[in-house]
Amino acid sequence: MEGKKAQDIVIIDVRKESTITDFYIIASGMSSPHLKAVAGDITHQLKQEGLYCYRSSGEAGGGWMVVDYVDVIIHIFSPEAREYYDIESLWDQAPRID
Repeated sequence: MEGKKAQDIVIIDVRKESTITDFYIIASGMSSPHLKAVAGDITHQLKQEGLYCYRSSGEAGGGWMVVDYVDVIIHIFSPEAREYYDIESLWDQAPRID
């Protein structure tokens, strides 16, 4: 994600908080094409490592894309959508990983 210049990347360890996934990764993209490029790069890079996306959702034009790898769910937001949905606050007690 850093290679595609995603911004404000946050990794949240929710293993003790959630039965859905182990980690959430949240990042910002600066435009619709940027969101699409970040999501595409994630799926490409992980596929090279033998990891395949379980599902993806959202549209870059809507400001929010999700790439689901079951144990890790990756959210890529426009800055406006990230502020509006504020999903990081849902996990404010969960540890962040550097």
